[in-house]
Amino acid sequence: MIGKVFKKMLVTQILSAMTVTLCLLIDSIMIGQFIGVKGMTAYGLSTPILLVFAALGAMIAAGVQVVCGNTMGKGDEKGTNSCFSVSSILALGISVIGLILIFTIPDQLCSMLGAGSPSDGGEIFINTKNYLFGFIIGAPAFIFAQIMVPYIQMVGEQTRLITAVAAMTIADVVFDLLNVLVFKGGMFGMGLASSLSYYIAVAIGITYFFSKKNIFKFGFKYWSLKTCKEVIKNGIPTVINQVSLVLLVFLFNRILLHVGGDLAVAAYSVITTVSNICYSFGSGVAAVSLTLSSVLYGDEDRSSLHMLVRIMTRYAVVINIVVTLVVILIAPLIVKMFLEEESATGMAVLGLRLFSLSLVPCSLNTVFKNFYQGTSRIGFTEVISLLQNFALTAIAGSVLSLVFGTTGVWLGFVCGETLTFLIVCIVVYMKDHRLQPLAEVFAYLKDEVGVEDENCFETKVVSLEEVVQASEQVRDFCLKHGEDQRTAMCVALCVEEMAVNTIKFGFSADKKKDHSIEIRYMHKNGKRTLRLRDDCMHFDPVTYTTDKIEESPEKHIGIRMMMNMVKDAKYISTLGLNNLTMVF
Repeated sequence: MIGKVFKKMLVTQILSAMTVTLCLLIDSIMIGQFIGVKGMTAYGLSTPILLVFAALGAMIAAGVQVVCGNTMGKGDEKGTNSCFSVSSILALGISVIGLILIFTIPDQLCSMLGAGSPSDGGEIFINTKNYLFGFIIGAPAFIFAQIMVPYIQMVGEQTRLITAVAAMTIADVVFDLLNVLVFKGGMFGMGLASSLSYYIAVAIGITYFFSKKNIFKFGFKYWSLKTCKEVIKNGIPTVINQVSLVLLVFLFNRILLHVGGDLAVAAYSVITTVSNICYSFGSGVAAVSLTLSSVLYGDEDRSSLHMLVRIMTRYAVVINIVVTLVVILIAPLIVKMFLEEESATGMAVLGLRLFSLSLVPCSLNTVFKNFYQGTSRIGFTEVISLLQNFALTAIAGSVLSLVFGTTGVWLGFVCGETLTFLIVCIVVYMKDHRLQPLAEVFAYLKDEVGVEDENCFETKVVSLEEVVQASEQVRDFCLKHGEDQRTAMCVALCVEEMAVNTIKFGFSADKKKDHSIEIRYMHKNGKRTLRLRDDCMHFDPVTYTTDKIEESPEKHIGIRMMMNMVKDAKYISTLGLNNLTMVF
């Protein structure tokens, strides 16, 4: 079932990962074609500021994936609403601060970025300043577009996300063409076109939160300092990741200005822009991994976490091998979309090809980094982010540039990513020297997560015959673990009643798809928990019986009896799955 959910989420998440980068890509193409090398240089110098806002938005989004994933997995409605409200308030606050800074100290920021000084009045300085003015108008939408994605993804609204991304892309192309062909707005117009496009994407996505299906509630009464700290804490690795990228771009811009001049920076801006799209494939796999690992970790589902490691690794490697080959083959065509000057295009083509060699190790670092973030290995995640996105890549690029010039900078990417992955391998193998499957080694789970195999019963059923077998097996499991006859029979009855209902009504409601039910019963710290998970239509048995009892007391007796037999029952619909947890 985890594999099916992963595939279902993957395409949407890759497109969602491109939300922030698509407008920037379109802008850079238009800038290169209609404004020229000086425009591309100004765009490249502006990139660190854009990445700062991307970092803050990504921090909140990542914190949401972890915190909201855990609260939804536990059926904590209040915690989920608190996370939604806190993240929305944080996004608004960051947007306001950004607007104030850009409009009050633009000259200082442009000088810090290396665009020159106001007294120079150079074309690059003016272009950089104008682009930032146009971009910052869309800061609220830029950040809200990022935090909107995990919420809509968690409730299975993939179509809405795809529509938002498609509309944003089309709008940006139209607005850019209007800017360069009709309004002649220059770099300010290019930034403004992106801003308007982000607002269109947010307008489409936000319709979910005003629909009847919306499960998230906003309110200042849900504000919680504890939740705020949790969101930020779990998002910090993403901030380190993005800030590291900002520092790397800033450093490489300086090195390239020294060894290759403006043309080298223009070439690097092309590589940076294309890399954002290339990274979207690995980031999409990693984002799915973060969401699923957060939910599964909250559920303490150790075996599913191991399965997730196998799935995410396979997708990350295969997809990025394909992306690498494509980039190597069509690098000249890609570069021509941005630059025309021959000396700059030659550097950009070589740089893009060498950069593409880093995509496979980069994707592995990124998926494991997100997986560890979702399983509360926050410190390790932060170290990986710092190593891959700045420390090792910066050192490699700086040293190699002394020997190979601009080519050495390009080689820094593959060297930094490969060294980072080797360090990850060393760390996870140092934890446990026992011979284990690779998935269990790289899962790097804390010992207290989940339960020992002998204290957990797991199976999957797809038919009524298998339900009967599972009911008998879980009864035997209970008796072997010292449960009394009454408790063993209660657990067996719950499995049979709930699973039979799911097959009769859930499976039959959508016969075009193959459905299954995952059953897990475990003992941990004196607590006995049964969890049933299925991929059928939405159905909440906990509230259903409460809502229906007044209408027809004689109906739904089986489900009501099950709810009365347990100490606690919680239902949550997340990732398009029904999750029912019953505590005995």
